[in-house]
Amino acid sequence: MKAYELLFFVNPALEEDARTALSKRIDSAITSQGGTVDNIDEWGKRKLTYEINKLTDGDYTLIEFHAEPTNIAEIDRILRITDAIERFIIVRRKDCA
Repeated sequence: MKAYELLFFVNPALEEDARTALSKRIDSAITSQGGTVDNIDEWGKRKLTYEINKLTDGDYTLIEFHAEPTNIAEIDRILRITDAIERFIIVRRKDCA
């Protein structure tokens, strides 16, 4: 398995219950594909460089996980159809093999 990072942000007005459900959905998307979540780091509310979907702020979360490269496409698909996620990026970590 390879090491990856997922960084995403949601609308800061999103309720805490919805944020918790979103985190569980992402966690299950990773683990259902055989991956493991190493760390979840909630960065909190940050100012965006430019306006995205009429938002000037975003609530950021960084998830470090291990998964097979073939499973990243399915995780990407699930993230794309999740309406609460405004933007996301998945990158492979260089510090781990």
